[in-house]
Amino acid sequence: MQFFLPMRPPTVTHHDKKLHAFMRGGKPCAVLHDTPELKDARAKFHAYLAPHAPADPLTGPVRLLVKWLFPADGRHLDGTWKTTKPDTDNLEKALKDEMTRLHFWKDDAQVCSEISEKFWADLPGIYIEVVAL
Repeated sequence: MQFFLPMRPPTVTHHDKKLHAFMRGGKPCAVLHDTPELKDARAKFHAYLAPHAPADPLTGPVRLLVKWLFPADGRHLDGTWKTTKPDTDNLEKALKDEMTRLHFWKDDAQVCSEISEKFWADLPGIYIEVVAL
């Protein structure tokens, strides 16, 4: 399956969490919480991915190809490589987590092959291709 999500790719990643420190029983504790921006990015992924979710999750090994197309800002030409943050590995985590929640596959451990690229583009969005191997 392949599809294009016409959206501004979120620049927030799964690393964008807040640390909440507190005392419990006289001992220091800490919990990580998603920031509002990360929650918004996950909701955005869900809304855009849901119409493309398969009727049945894929079983077996999967290849995931993702092209992140960030809006060109006048300094970069359409189709040129984006060499600035966010990193592709950090971008992929939230996307794969949401694809797992939407049952594209049973577990994201099934993704055995990943190709992730990021570009500047006149038409921003995310191109996704999922292939059963």
